[in-house]
Amino acid sequence: AARGRRSRRRARTVALLFVFPALLLLGALVVYPVLFSVGRSFFDASGTRFVGGGNYAEMFRDPATLKAIRNTTIWVVVAPALLTGLGLILAVLVEKVRWATAFKLLLFMPMAVSFLAAGIIFRLAYDEDPDKGVLDAAVVSVHDAFEGTSSYPTARGREGLLDQGRDGSYLSHAAVSPGDSVTLPLVGVLPGDLPRDASPARPAARRGAGAGEVRGVVYLDFTPGGGGKQGRVDPEESGLPGMKVEALRDGRTVASTTSSSDGSFRFTGLHQGSYTVKLPASNFAPPYQGVSWLGPTLVTPAIIGAYLWIWTGFAMVLIGAGLSSLPRDALEAARMDGANEWQIFRRITVPLLAPVLTVVFVTLVINVMKVFDLVYVIAPGPVQEDATVLATQMWLVSFGGGNNQGLGSALGVLLLVLVIPAMVFNVRRFRRSQR
Repeated sequence: AARGRRSRRRARTVALLFVFPALLLLGALVVYPVLFSVGRSFFDASGTRFVGGGNYAEMFRDPATLKAIRNTTIWVVVAPALLTGLGLILAVLVEKVRWATAFKLLLFMPMAVSFLAAGIIFRLAYDEDPDKGVLDAAVVSVHDAFEGTSSYPTARGREGLLDQGRDGSYLSHAAVSPGDSVTLPLVGVLPGDLPRDASPARPAARRGAGAGEVRGVVYLDFTPGGGGKQGRVDPEESGLPGMKVEALRDGRTVASTTSSSDGSFRFTGLHQGSYTVKLPASNFAPPYQGVSWLGPTLVTPAIIGAYLWIWTGFAMVLIGAGLSSLPRDALEAARMDGANEWQIFRRITVPLLAPVLTVVFVTLVINVMKVFDLVYVIAPGPVQEDATVLATQMWLVSFGGGNNQGLGSALGVLLLVLVIPAMVFNVRRFRRSQR
């Protein structure tokens, strides 16, 4: 018996010797920083004056910190739920895809990209300039395909010759009647911005109007190289094609048309009376610039979208592993009993996958609470505060200009307290599954 005790004692000693380096590293890299942060959170910014719970009180009075807590809550509620749902749907669908392995590889590849690189990628993708941001380029293309776009956003009426309406439209200075001709001079259009089919406006200006019609020309009142006279159509001046023109009587539109390649237009079938010719504001509307993805309103959903791109493959692979271990006899029995695929998914697949789904969800909750890189890289400086989460706020307060490591340590302790319950839940569930 004594020999057995000595043997067990020797075995424990050897085990401790092997574990000691790991325990030393764990203490140096985890335990000591945690204890130091807890102690530092009770001191002021200089670290010399003890303030007790002052940093914790200040933390919940600071609007930026409250916004960080709110944004972290949005992340915790939205991102893990979406990722778990997407992972489940993709894992189920991948089983029915012929090239399942290649599909999984494509979805899992973003995991190989660092958060910094992913942040730079999505910062460019979300750029508000349609010439740079791929998302806004797509949105602008779809918008212009259905709504159209103005050809002359910089054009404006020649002052003193056209009257400007409150809505940005331009109206003829004098009233016209059937049989009259009218010229509508515009400026502010660069010769290089003229449509390719634009032709000289002079021939159109010389045409007279017939009975019951009003003729006119919309033209660029600018002669290349200088010269010419304001308000008169000179030989070198170009017509403005594609311009929408309306005829108004008593403030109501009675006819509309579009100018041709030489800027000419014609209204026919007009009754006797006085009319005003109008160039609607839609002719001068600025081009649609797309969606402000990184504005104060959408910056957090935009960053969550980047996070989904990275982690969806992770959720799909884990859930797919659980799906492959499901008893196939239960699924086949349900099919033989007449259950459709939706009923099998809802009543059999999801309940059997509940333990795996819970582990994935809780793991993602822990990961989401620590998100830092994406928020810091993607959110522009002016909206950094609107996108901030606890991890970024802790860094900003401590090192990013705040230089208050006491308050930063309090934020770190708060983040630790929020993460611990999820970690404990995950560890207990893992132990139960092992038993």
